[in-house]
Parts: sequence; structure tokens; C-alpha cells
Amino acid sequence: MIFKTVGVVGSGLMGSEIALVFALAGRRVKLHDANPTFLDQAMTRLERVLHKGVDRGLYEPDVIDVVLPRIERCAALDNYSDCDLVVEAVFEDEKVKASVFSDLDRLVSNDCVLASNTSSISITTLASKVSEARRSRFIGTHFFSPVSRMKLVEVIPGLDTDPLIVDQMMNACREIGKTPIEVKDVVGFAVNRLLHAMMIEATRLVEEGVASPEDIDVACRLGLGHPIGPFQLMDATQISLSLQVQEILCEAYGDRFKPRPIMKQMVGAGYNGKKSGRGWYK
Repeated sequence: MIFKTVGVVGSGLMGSEIALVFALAGRRVKLHDANPTFLDQAMTRLERVLHKGVDRGLYEPDVIDVVLPRIERCAALDNYSDCDLVVEAVFEDEKVKASVFSDLDRLVSNDCVLASNTSSISITTLASKVSEARRSRFIGTHFFSPVSRMKLVEVIPGLDTDPLIVDQMMNACREIGKTPIEVKDVVGFAVNRLLHAMMIEATRLVEEGVASPEDIDVACRLGLGHPIGPFQLMDATQISLSLQVQEILCEAYGDRFKPRPIMKQMVGAGYNGKKSGRGWYK
């Protein structure tokens, strides 16, 4: 078993479910958030995920009693000194992530591997926020939402990442039931560059009155075989996150990833998808 004790920083949708998949695979897991209320909410959310899994026949009926006790709630990072792996899953902002990694660099053991769940920021850039000696053990692990159901993980080595760490992370992903692919450290990696190129064109179709968001989602599901349409996905994951990623991609690659005006209008108006109660579908 690779990485027996795993820490996760950030208890949102991504972080909490990353903690869950490691716990389901028998790992001892530590889940951190500075706000204890968010940790309580995360555990309640994970209990619902497991209940749904039992109802679908994915898990045994006793899974909640077996798995959730493996996840320790931590309001401070001081408890992470015995972790073999720590996965950062905080807000998609370089400064926020840099602060997390600076703290972890001081607190975890020399053997601990640090990983970022960033969807678009360069792993080499994030690795520069830790000591030079640690950079060989720094890597990207981009999980996909919902983590408990999506099989793919993009594994992204930085310029200084030891190839042995890449192999370990690829094998660890397989051990927790995921399918990893190794991707070069470029802004947006592979999947987000494909996804947001499609999202931008889908949004342009709506702006031009070619089709409604609902019909475009139907077209993607039934015509392209996608499990979810782009507008459903944006509503589920927050439109502001899609806008933020597109701005990062645009800065790196130019106008081909320039966000459409309607995206900025919606986010500016607070129409941010399910979480805000209004998005493409309302």
C-alpha cells in the first residue's frame, strides 16, 4: 500500500471527496479546514454520498460505519507531520495555494509527498513555493468532480519532480480505483484545455441565439455521448470557477480562450449556478 496516511487541505466538494476515496481504499486520512463548521458540513455531505452509493449497490451497507471513522477532522495543519502524502484542494488561486504549501513545507516530514489538485496552475510554479529540497517530491494530481464517481486523474510532474514519485503517484491512483494519465506541466494541462474550448464555443452559440443552454446540453449528451452537458456542468461546479479558469488560460494562450461577455455578466450579477440558486438553468 502506497501512502498509508494521507492529508487533504480544503474540505469543499473536491477536497472532501478526495479524502473519501482514500478512506474507501483503507487509508488513514486527515481532512483540514480552518473553519470547523466547514469540516462538519463536509462529513455530513460525505455521509450522504455513501448513502447514495449503498442505494445504488456500489458499497456494502456498513460502509459508513467503516469508512468515515478513518477520516480525522483537523482544524490545524500541525497534525500533518506523520502524513506520507498531502493533497492540496483549496481555492483555485495561486496566492492561496502558495500560502498552504509554505506552511506544509515547514510542518510535514522530509519524506512526505506534496500534491496539488489545481486544474490550471503550473505545477512547477507551485513547487517554487516550497524549499528546493522538497521540489523533487512535489507533483500535480488533478481529480475530477465528483471525485467519488469520476475515474480520471491527471498526474502532472513539475520540472524537478523525481520520476520515482511520478510512478508512486500513478500506482497510488490505481490503488484507490482511479485511472491516471501522465500530462506535461502546461497551463490547463490536457482536459481543461479541451473542456474550456468547448465551453467557450457553447457559450458563443447561446449568445448568438443558435440554441438554448438546455438544447446544447441535450446535443452534447445524445450527439457526443457526454454524461453531462457544458451548462449543467458549469451550474454544478459554479460559473465563477469556469470564468476563472478561462481567464488563466487566456493569459497563457491568448484570445482562443477569452471568456465570453455573458459569462462575466452572469458572475457579476451573482448568477453562479446551483450554489447561488440561479445560473444557466434559472
